[in-house]
Amino acid sequence: MVAVVDPSRKRKIRLGVALCVAVFLAVALVYVSFNASDQTKEPSQILSAAPGQKYEMNAKVVPKSVRHDGETLEFEVEDRSGGEAMPVSYEGVVPDPFRGGREIVLTGTLENGTFVGEPESLITKCPSKFTTNASETAGTGSGSSSSNG
Repeated sequence: MVAVVDPSRKRKIRLGVALCVAVFLAVALVYVSFNASDQTKEPSQILSAAPGQKYEMNAKVVPKSVRHDGETLEFEVEDRSGGEAMPVSYEGVVPDPFRGGREIVLTGTLENGTFVGEPESLITKCPSKFTTNASETAGTGSGSSSSNG
């Protein structure tokens, strides 16, 4: 004979199983999100690291260092705060705002002292609108508008 389960007990069991599954999925999501994040490195950190490993580099393009050699784009980068320049070689699509003085993010490997970027991995960061010049411009504009009122 089949034992009949009380409906209220059946609901409690379902709720318990659903909560266990939800907690498991939440823990798995947190674990994956923390392990999947790559930490970007600056050129000085990459130069002192082991060659042959894949890195995501966050750097500033040295002004007047950008040159094209056929399909290859060659330029130099430095830490965002300045420092020693490191040569970079990249083949692929170049974003429109790419130029000297801009910050970039590039994935690649260090080979013979040159950072070789993976194709289609170059990202140019937009300059911040919260720089000192932008603040001064905003302050000047708001000052003139308040004097008119």
